[in-house]
Amino acid sequence: MADNKNLSDDLEDMIGSAKEGAKKGAKKATEKAEEFAHEAKEAASDFAEDAKKVLSDGKNVAIIAHFTIIGLIIALVMNTTDKKTEYASFYIRQMVGLTISAIILGFIPVIGWIISLLFVVGWVLSLIGALSNEKKPLPVIGALFQDWFKSL
Repeated sequence: MADNKNLSDDLEDMIGSAKEGAKKGAKKATEKAEEFAHEAKEAASDFAEDAKKVLSDGKNVAIIAHFTIIGLIIALVMNTTDKKTEYASFYIRQMVGLTISAIILGFIPVIGWIISLLFVVGWVLSLIGALSNEKKPLPVIGALFQDWFKSL
């Protein structure tokens, strides 16, 4: 019987130690979870600030304007009067002029095909300018587009 009592006492000590270990482990896990939650909140806040900065930056709108007519329409909508930036407007005017010119002159046989190739080169030059964060008008016709479409 004494052996049973010693075994019972040892078992209770072991259970008590396990309970203490579990409590310490739970407390440590809770602390780590709270620390992780705090870091996640900071990261989310930083991400939200970066997202606001990106959306308010005209560079993104200028780049979007270069991708098809749909991209041009999206850029026009994104560059509304309350969020309008001169940088985005510059490249929107470039792309509107380039797109309209390519559509009109593309219908002329042979000469239109050559001119269409020149417009592809102009598109690439304009896209490079938008990506490099510089307002570079297209050679020869860029200044005209800025003047003709200054209301955009």
